[in-house]
Amino acid sequence: MAQRTLTAALAALATTFATLVGSIATAVDPPAATSAPAKAAAPTTAAGGTPATPPAAGRIVDMSYPFDAKTIYWPNAKPFQLEVVHHGKTEAGYWYEANQFCAAEHGGTHIDAPCHFAAGKWTVDAIPLDRLIGPAAVVDLRAACAANPDYRVQVQDILDDEKKNGPMPAGVIVLFWTGWGERWPDRKRYMGDDTPGKTTDLHFPGISPEAAEFLAKQRDIRAVGLDTASLDYGPSTDFLAHQVLNGANIPGLENVANLQLLPARGATLYALPMKIGGGSGAPTRIFAVLPEAGRSGGGGAP
Repeated sequence: MAQRTLTAALAALATTFATLVGSIATAVDPPAATSAPAKAAAPTTAAGGTPATPPAAGRIVDMSYPFDAKTIYWPNAKPFQLEVVHHGKTEAGYWYEANQFCAAEHGGTHIDAPCHFAAGKWTVDAIPLDRLIGPAAVVDLRAACAANPDYRVQVQDILDDEKKNGPMPAGVIVLFWTGWGERWPDRKRYMGDDTPGKTTDLHFPGISPEAAEFLAKQRDIRAVGLDTASLDYGPSTDFLAHQVLNGANIPGLENVANLQLLPARGATLYALPMKIGGGSGAPTRIFAVLPEAGRSGGGGAP
């Protein structure tokens, strides 16, 4: 009797697992960035050249750019370099590929560990995993940023978003959608200047210190991200948004792709950095699971 009960339970568990796996579609590569909202986006082309369309509800959205020769880094940082070790058949007749790479921590889609701008705070490997997974709240700032490339997120922007889309849930990962992703990987348009080594003439949106402090003290957040090269706006020289957020042990996510494919509320975000021991930052694979149809939790992007 006990054996039959155990067998039935295992069969039920297997069926449930198969159903769960079947409901998660193959991950979608980042399409060419566009400012069009998810509900009206036209088919685009993925980074690898294969056709890609915005995923249906319940699909996985890839929110990281590939690391290659086009990846944008801070002007004075070491860019991504890939060295081919072997590519082809070996003397024994089997196929073998292997590479080695080198790059700065902070470039492409990556995480800023709190220790980046705050002594004694978490390094990359010390960030608890539950701080890297959470409900996403997307704040649409495209209009303001289009009018001013040096725009900084204001507290009122956050309050206006909550009035429109509902309060931010506990443990939220806040994502600011500036529209800058459509400029990737054009370095000059994305950074404001493409002079190697020059950091004094950068122009792109970021977060004001007041908004950073508001999020750190008035909202229950796990991380903050945006589709630009830095939490602080381009002309910053004191990086106050970094100081405030990192000082509160809040990680930052920079160069986030495909924000146009997420609803304002309802998606779940996963940010999985390379686990660099003692690292101040790391390349990060970010993806989101979209809500089921009719459960956007506050409406999709306008």
